[in-house]
Amino acid sequence: MNTGRRGWTLAAVGLATFVTSLDNTVVNVALPSIQRDLHLSIAGLEWVVSAYLLVFASLLLVGGRLADRYGQRRLFLVGLALFTGASLLAGLAGSGQALIAGRALQGVGAALLVPTTLAIISTTFRQERERDLAVAAWSAIAALALALGPLAGGLLSQHGHWTWIFFINVPVGLLTLVVARLAIPESHAGAAAGSLDLPGLATSTVGLFALTYALIQGHEAGWTSPAVAGSLAAAALAGAAFAAVESRVRAPMVDVSLFRSRVFTGGTAAMVLWGLGVMGVYFFASLYLQGILGFSPTRAGLAFVPLALLMAAGAPLASALAARIGANRTVAAGFVLVAAGLLAVSRLGEGAGLADLMPGFALVGVGSGLTMPLTSTILGVLPPDRAGVASGILNAAREMSGLLGVTVIGAILTTRQTTALGHGATPAQAFLAGYTTGLVAAAALVLVGAVLTLRVLDHQSVASGTRPAPTQPDSGRTALTAPVGLPRRPHAAAPASLASTPRRPAPAHRVPRPRPRPAAAAADGRGGYETHLP
Repeated sequence: MNTGRRGWTLAAVGLATFVTSLDNTVVNVALPSIQRDLHLSIAGLEWVVSAYLLVFASLLLVGGRLADRYGQRRLFLVGLALFTGASLLAGLAGSGQALIAGRALQGVGAALLVPTTLAIISTTFRQERERDLAVAAWSAIAALALALGPLAGGLLSQHGHWTWIFFINVPVGLLTLVVARLAIPESHAGAAAGSLDLPGLATSTVGLFALTYALIQGHEAGWTSPAVAGSLAAAALAGAAFAAVESRVRAPMVDVSLFRSRVFTGGTAAMVLWGLGVMGVYFFASLYLQGILGFSPTRAGLAFVPLALLMAAGAPLASALAARIGANRTVAAGFVLVAAGLLAVSRLGEGAGLADLMPGFALVGVGSGLTMPLTSTILGVLPPDRAGVASGILNAAREMSGLLGVTVIGAILTTRQTTALGHGATPAQAFLAGYTTGLVAAAALVLVGAVLTLRVLDHQSVASGTRPAPTQPDSGRTALTAPVGLPRRPHAAAPASLASTPRRPAPAHRVPRPRPRPAAAAADGRGGYETHLP
């Protein structure tokens, strides 16, 4: 594929990523207008937000497997067409039930679409530096959409009508369909085009749906309530059933041996830790900006834009640094900067202004940009014939990390806030005490991620790694190691001096251990927390 066509492919993937990420947060600011026009209860408003996230998160693995089975381009077009049509239906909704149905259909379309985006990047950008930059662009676009969601929702609902937060997806979706149809080549998955693992599809969907529901409803309904406790139990049972099924079927949806790779498993865990810290802060910083500093929703949304732009600016720097000092040090440095930014923001009080926020937000943005090689490193060793389902796993991890960030940091915040209120603090002082403690906890989690990346992305493993070979047609399983004795390509994250050094074939008596890829998914932003703001 020539350079121009690859550029158009990245443009299509970027536009699709932008609209699906934007829909995670764009609705939140418009909820009062929606409630007023459609006469919805609080429970109805919650389902307007949650319907999209529940369906989207629960079907990500299904979307990834279908992409491997039927082709990445085909699923990209089908998912985008469904998402665009559902956006039109949501904008035309004349009742709460119709709007919730439209949001659920948006979630189905996004679940089919999003896993193909990273898979298309992985198969289109074969050169490692190009793939690094493409992944960086993908992550930066998702972060920018996350930041612009509340801003766009506030502007459209304040100066237009809330329906435009859905209608705006239609022209963007149609344009992206045209570009994608012309630019994206169809993938040929080979062995992955075997029969579908229906038990695996069913158990993964049930498990992710139950876990997502529990994380959304936990604080509001209580973690010991029958609905939440039952959902957590169902998620655990479905997860166990999924692992049992995948270890026994001939052609599993997810080859469980993939999780024996320390780069895939450790890298995904580090990504979750980043999301726990950063995505949770997106949510609670919004409460701080509006509830304590008195920012309007539009101004609060604007405050996050520099963070997202600096994240995009830091991505090319990350690629160059990874080539010089290694992905492990580059990503770990990014995690440390993010933690420093969170600690800086935690020191701000009631009298802070927009300028006071910028140093901390800048550290978080640049640091997040430096973590981009983590995603690219994992992508570089994924089996090409299972790129769709592997992308689904990574995107599901991003979604869960955002929800866990709101849940974990929220639990810390509310516990500390309650204690402060019991000691006679004002509501504002109590919230600030909880908010500060939550940010410090988030910084600690991110620092754990820094240590983890240093261990799983060490120089030796990065330099000697290999991209797993495709599944053999008659086996139905993904081979996670290259045939013994074949030369290996340098990995994307290897330092330049190592990448240019010829490597000896692996000894016949040793099987090389594979090493295999945050986004955003945003927290649902419904609120569910007792903030005790003035």
